[in-house]
Amino acid sequence: MKTSRRNFIKRTSVAALGAIAFSAKSYANILGANDKVRVGVVGFSDRFRNSLFPAFNFHYQELNFDIIAVSDIWKKRREEGQAFLKGKLSHDVRACVNNDELYTIKDLDAVFISTADFQHALHAIEGVKAGCDVYCEKPFAETMEDNRAALKAIKESNKIVQIGSQRRSGTNYRAAAEFIRQGKFGDITMVELTWNVNQPGRWRRPNLVAQLREEDTDWKRFLLNRPFEAFDARKHLEYRLFWPYSSGMPGQWMSHQIDTVHWFSGLKHPRSVVANGGVYHWKDGRKNWDTTTAVFEYGPENDLTSGFQVTFSSRMHNGDENPAEIYFSNGGELNLITNTISAHGGLTERSAKEMNMSANLLPTLDLSTLSEKVVASANTGGDVLTSNHVRNWMECVRSRQQPNAPVEAGYAHSIANIMTTAASHTGMKATFDEKTQEVMVNGKIFTY
Repeated sequence: MKTSRRNFIKRTSVAALGAIAFSAKSYANILGANDKVRVGVVGFSDRFRNSLFPAFNFHYQELNFDIIAVSDIWKKRREEGQAFLKGKLSHDVRACVNNDELYTIKDLDAVFISTADFQHALHAIEGVKAGCDVYCEKPFAETMEDNRAALKAIKESNKIVQIGSQRRSGTNYRAAAEFIRQGKFGDITMVELTWNVNQPGRWRRPNLVAQLREEDTDWKRFLLNRPFEAFDARKHLEYRLFWPYSSGMPGQWMSHQIDTVHWFSGLKHPRSVVANGGVYHWKDGRKNWDTTTAVFEYGPENDLTSGFQVTFSSRMHNGDENPAEIYFSNGGELNLITNTISAHGGLTERSAKEMNMSANLLPTLDLSTLSEKVVASANTGGDVLTSNHVRNWMECVRSRQQPNAPVEAGYAHSIANIMTTAASHTGMKATFDEKTQEVMVNGKIFTY
């Protein structure tokens, strides 16, 4: 009888040879030429076309992967995706009208999910329940209900799920994480996160919106578990402007940066969040803010006397696409744009002497000497971070080891995002109930 790839992995995982750590390349060579990892695309988005596919394209032949199908509920994008992939891969690619059709394909092994923000968690559930490994774009979830359901389904499935937090595959970030977690940086006292752009078309698609007709898509399927409302082409294609289809800035940008806070500190979520902002410039009917400032308190739940503050600020009406992440300690700072650790702002000998203390100054260290130069830009088409991250997922699909950004990372950044949404929508401080895993405002569960 012909042994499937899944059965092969299952059997070898309990065999003696299963204890050997094969490289992805050697593992690919063990499998036969017909034992490719067959991948489907859920949502032929700009993110997939311009970033995920270039990364996949760079590695798929070496790792013996292939894309065999694309699913998109909009006829135009479905046909564009099929033509694009057929041209790039030089073979037929099946176009599926929805995910139900996609998951009827025999021996589909894995999927890329690059759909609307609020759909990610729900589509990840569909993927793992269909027996597929998943690369799932961020933000992972926009409500705690979706967040908990996806975490549960993925943990029960034992499937390989990589969240699209590609900083976790950047060697400069990995060097920074190691430096902090080894205690060399000292206690984190504050983190400043900023992400400013001035790109009117970043979330707007007026020309594309004009082409979308209700009869060419599946509006009810688009809505999934959101409250029903009449068809709106803007909300279908410009979803990042409208809650509850996206949180906007928190989900799009903050989710990347707040993930490094969780990773570096080992903390799973903020203790509290307050936020302020509004739509100050782009009066185009959007509901999600074009200017945001959020302030977080992080620290151990059982020790409210210790911790640190994180600020996130973002504006969409002035900016040069140069996001910044700066970590501060009493001894200096770690700057993830310049990739340097320095004594800047640290306790100098003069200031320490006045208080009969010792100076506290970090050494000067260039993180790029420990890693390749990585630019942490939102324009991530074909960049090193995304390429590394997609490859890491592909290798883990082969090895069955956990990827750099497992589902727990997505669950954690989603808590911070949802707390920010709660604070911004209510004007009150949001907290998190560890026992119930609910975001709370003024003693009540936050619901949209």
